[in-house]
Amino acid sequence: MARAEDRSGATWCGLALAGALPGFALAIALSGLFAWLGPGGMAPLNKYQFNMWIVPPLWLGICSAVFMFRSALRAWAGLGGATAVAGAVLFAVRHLSG
Repeated sequence: MARAEDRSGATWCGLALAGALPGFALAIALSGLFAWLGPGGMAPLNKYQFNMWIVPPLWLGICSAVFMFRSALRAWAGLGGATAVAGAVLFAVRHLSG
């Protein structure tokens, strides 16, 4: 039988902050990756508008998915690591593509 999880107020607050802070940075990095690696690269003019509007749905998806983590520490570590990886890939793509 599954053990009941402790979801105290501090855990909910930590999870929500993990979704809000590193989740936002992850959404920005993913939008940047789509901008550089998506169809047409950075050339299409209307792609800037799309990239601006894709950030809120990504961020809301991350904020809603953060509550699947068992603890706030795991959420911060997971989202922080994902943000670091996405930022490093974005940095590499920007500098390798010219």
